[in-house]
Amino acid sequence: MEVKDRMAAAEEILTTQYEKLYRLAYTYVQNQEDALDVVQESACKVIRDCGNVRQAEHLSTWICRVVINTSLDVLRRRKKEMPAFEMPDIPAEENYGETELKHVLGQLDEKSRTVIVLRYFEDMKLDEIAEILGENTNTVKARLYRALKKLRSYLTEESPLTPIH
Repeated sequence: MEVKDRMAAAEEILTTQYEKLYRLAYTYVQNQEDALDVVQESACKVIRDCGNVRQAEHLSTWICRVVINTSLDVLRRRKKEMPAFEMPDIPAEENYGETELKHVLGQLDEKSRTVIVLRYFEDMKLDEIAEILGENTNTVKARLYRALKKLRSYLTEESPLTPIH
């Protein structure tokens, strides 16, 4: 596949999967404006670098990886820019369960959080996640189960009356 064809395929993926890419970015940055910026910055990177993707069938997973990496870059920049003595303004959430879930996911390391988000929020198969992360499927599976175990223990510590199934 020529670079021109790869670019057209990348543009097609970006337009047809825009909402999915936005949701993926939002799960990391937790802010609408930042998520929109992440998707836009990712799209620029994808168009610029799509010629480097060797196999066209890996284009979609590569684009997801670009969005994840760009989201993590935004979070790192945000952490550097935030003065240590200031607490960020956190808007009040109406949905307690959603707030608790965001808080619990924030307790996980980046790789574990990525596996949870891709598996349960984006409904990807373990093989797809492994391809995005560039890791063995068994490694992803083990990370998923360890992350679920951490989430379960954290949730049972925080709210012992909440049943976990």
